[in-house]
Amino acid sequence: MTKILVTGATGNIGRMVVDELLAAGADDVRALTVDPVRAALPDGVDVARGFLGRPSTLPAAYAGVDVLYLAPHLPTVTEACRMAAEAGIGRIVDLAGPKGEHWQAVEDAVEACGLPFTHLEPGEFMANATLWSRQIRAGDVVLDTCGDAVNAPIAQEDVAAVAARVLLEDGHEGRSYELTGPEALSRRQKVTLIGEALGRELRYVDLPRDEAVEELAKDMGEHAGWYVDGLAMLAQYPHQAVPAVAELTGRPATTFLEWARRNADLFQRS
Repeated sequence: MTKILVTGATGNIGRMVVDELLAAGADDVRALTVDPVRAALPDGVDVARGFLGRPSTLPAAYAGVDVLYLAPHLPTVTEACRMAAEAGIGRIVDLAGPKGEHWQAVEDAVEACGLPFTHLEPGEFMANATLWSRQIRAGDVVLDTCGDAVNAPIAQEDVAAVAARVLLEDGHEGRSYELTGPEALSRRQKVTLIGEALGRELRYVDLPRDEAVEELAKDMGEHAGWYVDGLAMLAQYPHQAVPAVAELTGRPATTFLEWARRNADLFQRS
C-alpha cells in the first residue's frame, strides 16, 4: 500500500487532488491542512494539521509517507524538501509553473534534495478570467489590454487529474510536464466565449497600458502594472497548447467554453 501525502489540501488544486486520488481508488491518502474544517475532507482521509510554511508541523505529516504532492510555497520550499528527504519519502510530485518563471525555485529545491521527482508545469488557470467578473456583472463591455495576447489556459480540475495520475503511477520520475488547456486563445476570444456561456454579447475594449493598469488595479491592486507588463510580453511570445493533459489522463482537456459554462455564476448579474 502506498501512502500519499497531499500538501495544501485546503487550497483549490490540493483539495481537488484529494478527490481525484479517491476517485481513482487510492486508499491511503493523508492531507496536510491548516484548517481541517474548511478543507471538508472526505471520510477515510487521514488529516494532518499543519502548513508547509510552518516546517515544525511537517515531521508528523511526513511520517510513513511514500509519495508527496508538494504544493508551491516559496518561503520554505527548500526546508520542506530537505525534510522530505530526511523522512525517507520516496518521491515528490511538485506543482510549479513554466520553467524559468516565478515558480522555478520550487523545481530547484525539489531537485536539490535528491529525491526522485516529477514536475507539473501548468500555465495560466482558466479561473484567472474571473478578473473580468466585476465588469461583466456590471455590463457588456470589458476594458482590458493586449487583446491579441494568446495562451492556452488550463482548468484547475485538469491539473488535479494529472497530479493524481502521476502520484499513483510509476514511470514519471525525472519528467517535467508542461500543462495547458486544449486550445490557444486570445484575451479577446476568452471574453467572447464567456459571453457565449452567458447568452450575452460582450464587447472587448483594448486600452493603452496606463489606462489598463488603472482599470485592472480596481481588482488587482498594486499587482496590476506587473500583470499588464506580463501581457505585453505574452503578446510578443504567444503560448501554444500542448496535449499532455489528454495523454496523461486518457480524456480530453476541458475547453474554455466548458469551463465558462460550468462557472457562469461567477459572471452573472445579481
